[in-house]
Amino acid sequence: MTKQVAAIIVAGGRGSRLASSSDDCPKQYKTLADRPILTYTLEPFLAHPLVSKVLVVRHADDLKLCEDAIAALGVGPTDKLLTSVEGGTTRQDSVYAGLDALQHSECAAVLIHDAARPFVTRDAISAVIERLQQGAKAVLSAIPIVDTLKRADADTHSLSTVDRQGLWAAQTPQGFDFDAIWHAHQNALKNGRMDFTDDTGVAEWAGHEIELAAGDADNFKITSPADLERARKIMEMTSKIAAPLPSTRTHALADLGDVRMGTGYDVHAFDAGDAVILGGVSIPHDRKLKGHSDADVVLHAITDAVLGAIGDGDIGTHFPPSDPKWKGAASDQFLHDAVRRVKAMGGQITHIDATIICELPKIGPHRARMRQAIADICALPVSRVSVKATTSERLGFTGRKEGIASMAAVTVRLPFSGDDA
Repeated sequence: MTKQVAAIIVAGGRGSRLASSSDDCPKQYKTLADRPILTYTLEPFLAHPLVSKVLVVRHADDLKLCEDAIAALGVGPTDKLLTSVEGGTTRQDSVYAGLDALQHSECAAVLIHDAARPFVTRDAISAVIERLQQGAKAVLSAIPIVDTLKRADADTHSLSTVDRQGLWAAQTPQGFDFDAIWHAHQNALKNGRMDFTDDTGVAEWAGHEIELAAGDADNFKITSPADLERARKIMEMTSKIAAPLPSTRTHALADLGDVRMGTGYDVHAFDAGDAVILGGVSIPHDRKLKGHSDADVVLHAITDAVLGAIGDGDIGTHFPPSDPKWKGAASDQFLHDAVRRVKAMGGQITHIDATIICELPKIGPHRARMRQAIADICALPVSRVSVKATTSERLGFTGRKEGIASMAAVTVRLPFSGDDA
């Protein structure tokens, strides 16, 4: 059985090594490409389809900074991105506060990640989750030590070589069976053990075996001015206006110089029913949309826009309504297939803009969930998905409340191929 997974982003630190007299902003809120580091850190977890809850644990003084970082995502608290909670004086205190806030969330597993690691990849997250789904109680994302290590004698200042065989550099996310790490933290508190610097240390003390998952050398923690400069150079060198997209970093966007745009349009009439499916979200209504599949006009329009951008037919080409296989089918599989086709070309969807045209139902209360659902399907940060709504001023079939229409525009970046002019 697949476990529901929550993610705790630990953002309660003060980052004294990065503070200066002119700027005492904690490191997780310093900016990369005009957005806070925390914003980039959140995006891969929010976009990961196997992460169902994301919780930021912040310092008591940082509520406004945290809210600004979340606002930079383009989405407020949702069913997935929970309202932040206040941490404690130490990292261990803050993790405890996060676990306490999640103990009734029905998540059987939890990832714990440093807010100051903005370059975490989808693959690194997936590697930890995979071990948890296989039954591991505690999983450490780590990379093998490749540099020669030296130990200095405190008295003689002489150096000796340390055998690096079997040594690993710990990273985050670290993943845990929820009950196991929650009870371990509770027992550590009861026993006065508040000196742990990471959560696998707590789990190891509690007697749990720690399993390894493949980390990423680029998933470094920003702790010093040199680290911050390194992060900014990475942004400049790869021409990213956001953190590494939460798919595998096969290409830097700078290498994907063939920028294309596709458009899509779809319309469905109303039929007897009690809900409409829009953007992957079920919205209660006094009617439903009529169609061979689930009639999700938003996902249909986006799918056609993706296919248009890569010149690969349209939704009817690949999923003909004459085929009974697609009777009542959920439309997310159509968009998944279009995304797969982009990735097969070595490309990346970079922005989605959808407009819904209807008189009813009201779209505003459901917009955030729709953006998140589309972002999850396309493995994108939610900041790269826009959903808008308008009426037709009571004109035409939408104005007469006979149906709903949707338009979409999608930007795709592809590598130049040999047949490009």
